[in-house]
Amino acid sequence: MSGLLLRGAETGGRERADVRVSGGRITEMGGALARRPGEQVLECGGGALLPGLCDHHLHLHALAARRRSVLCGPPEVTGPDRLAAVLRDAVPDEHGWVRGVGYAESVAGDLDAAVLDALRPDGPVRVQHRSGALWILNSAAVRAASLGSADHPGIERDAAGRPTGRLWRADGWLRTRLPAARPVDLGAVGRELARLGLTAVTDATPDLGTEAVASIEAAVSDGSLPQRVHLLGLPPDARTGPHPRLSTGPYKIVLADSGLPPLDDLVERIRLVHGHGRPVAVHCVTREALLLLLAAFEDAGTLDGDRVEHAALVPAETVAELARRGLRVVTQPGFLADRGDDYLRGVPAGDVPDLYRCRSLLAAGVPVALSSDAPYGPLDPWAVMAAAAERTARSGAVVGRDETVPAKAALRSLLTGPDDPGGPPRRVSVGEAADLVLLHVPLKEALRRLSAGVVRATIAGGRLAGE
Repeated sequence: MSGLLLRGAETGGRERADVRVSGGRITEMGGALARRPGEQVLECGGGALLPGLCDHHLHLHALAARRRSVLCGPPEVTGPDRLAAVLRDAVPDEHGWVRGVGYAESVAGDLDAAVLDALRPDGPVRVQHRSGALWILNSAAVRAASLGSADHPGIERDAAGRPTGRLWRADGWLRTRLPAARPVDLGAVGRELARLGLTAVTDATPDLGTEAVASIEAAVSDGSLPQRVHLLGLPPDARTGPHPRLSTGPYKIVLADSGLPPLDDLVERIRLVHGHGRPVAVHCVTREALLLLLAAFEDAGTLDGDRVEHAALVPAETVAELARRGLRVVTQPGFLADRGDDYLRGVPAGDVPDLYRCRSLLAAGVPVALSSDAPYGPLDPWAVMAAAAERTARSGAVVGRDETVPAKAALRSLLTGPDDPGGPPRRVSVGEAADLVLLHVPLKEALRRLSAGVVRATIAGGRLAGE
């Protein structure tokens, strides 16, 4: 195939046009364009042609690993009996390990090694909390990973100094204690992303190891991962990768809710990254973390592109400060649809209006980009848009009605480029990259439905993707 001709596509939400794609770019737009030899034709029938969607915060390797894990949390697993059943029935990997994901305390309370032993004592088991911040290991896994003799600060210990089986924010470290896993299939992830209309993603995993970076580079280079990939987990002095569809983003800093750093340490870290000409992307999910970060920026200064990841709880009095400092917010309203009922039960009523703000940030002039945080949040960008527009939990309760945004504004944030979250939306115009999504229906109808079912085809780098 030497090119692609899309006939009768709705562009700009209004007129129909033919759109020619070749060499990875939009090369011509107009009426009744003649087919060229070797050109594939796609009859659009008035379906909207949009720039491809961008998920501004997800985790590629964790998405791939989830495919070979057992789900241990809502909505499929809602009680201890069901948890016991899924762990009992889980098939171990080639090394005899069982890997669980998505656990929430609403299922069976706080897990530790003793609780997991009662659920599945035969062989090593590790279960990840749905936040991604905590692994819980049974006794066999604790022994296999030699936690008793290890000194990682994330190892939780009882009064006698014995590991409880709970391990905080130690993904990379734990991986070094486990048997070598077979390579993850990023191609399957790429196909799933394409089916949702995504042509670009930001991988927000901090401190990516060399093997992880190499596997992403390989998948982008061979086309099995057709999306553009923006990396936050490269070292502070890193530069753009070797492939034109792979880029270096801000440097990821995690302000862990399990233990915040001293202010001076955070200031020094931000200054170090800024000294390399890179902005920072800072994980903030609590009021305390956000206040600490704003204080750090007061001393370190800001750099264009500095961003707050999650902004799960933003006190009203900090909104103007975010705007004044020119900070961007990359947030995940999909959590409200997925976990909103838990928030309404567990978050103080006075803090509920501060959860995953959108409208008030936009009104104050803060650039806001939506994202999924998948696999820890719902991946589907259309569901994320619906969550931003409706903020409805599974029960039907609305979480923070004053923070809803129009569906068009939610879509707009997913049309911005990975290097400019919350910036101007990309356009379908001659000379632009041919990263596109074709819908079955006109834009107005798609905005009413907000369903991945409206996606007809995804074009990444000028080629049909996800087929």
